[in-house]
Amino acid sequence: MKQPLIEYRLDLGGVRTRVLELEGQGPPVLLFHGYSDSADTWRLALDLLAHHDRRVLAFDLPGFGQASRLARDEQVLPQLDAFGAAAVLHVAREHGPVVVGGNSLGGCLALRLAQDPDLPIVAAVPVAPAGFDHPGWFRAVQSDRLVRLLLQAPLPAPVFRTVVGEAFRQLAFAAPRAARGEVVAAFAQHLTTRRDLRRILATGSRMLPELSMPFRLERIEVPVLLIWGDRDRMVSHTGARHLLEALPDTRYELLEHVGHCPQLEVPDRFVDLLLEFAPATELAATR
Repeated sequence: MKQPLIEYRLDLGGVRTRVLELEGQGPPVLLFHGYSDSADTWRLALDLLAHHDRRVLAFDLPGFGQASRLARDEQVLPQLDAFGAAAVLHVAREHGPVVVGGNSLGGCLALRLAQDPDLPIVAAVPVAPAGFDHPGWFRAVQSDRLVRLLLQAPLPAPVFRTVVGEAFRQLAFAAPRAARGEVVAAFAQHLTTRRDLRRILATGSRMLPELSMPFRLERIEVPVLLIWGDRDRMVSHTGARHLLEALPDTRYELLEHVGHCPQLEVPDRFVDLLLEFAPATELAATR
């Protein structure tokens, strides 16, 4: 039986957010999206996971999607940490220890949460995580010709969203023209004006210094599954060596002909890896 996807609003750690949830069994899987994205990035994977009776929750992070804005006078990563910890504790109170996963900035957050031994986390699944090597992703965004066009030209909202979607195709996908239209539209719906774009770019600029050394990997004691695309233009998979050196038991899956968002380009492969790595019965026994 296919589980229905439930969408609702929730207050977590002082942040009003949007949640996409599948009800099901086993340790809940919490999914966090990347920079300038939203919980919608997980919809294809959630549609597949709905057939497997697993509880899965995807969140809009503070400052993105439909969540509350970030505080301007505070560092970004600690705000995301506080939100992520609140999400973990909220879900664990009712359903037990969780698996944390995320793409890009969300992958960085998943690793940072897994460093905290006081959080009820049983495994981590970072997908092309930000925070390793030089953060070239932001330079790629800033220098993209379509992004520069969006900042310079006053465009009607429908045209603006179309150009945002095209920039997303070019930056995030190994095969831009193969990207599904509904996936591109879901990304673009949260960036409709130059003001939105300037705010997102300002957030990225603020985060850059924080992403230079964002981890204490030696503190991670839970199993880790690292997933990366070998054609990632945003965050090079060469950064995987840092995690593998610090945590040699990490399972590493480098996906061929895949870009920055495996959950969008090969959602079936992502779901297979997740379910194989984090089976409900085996993880439930570790509680």
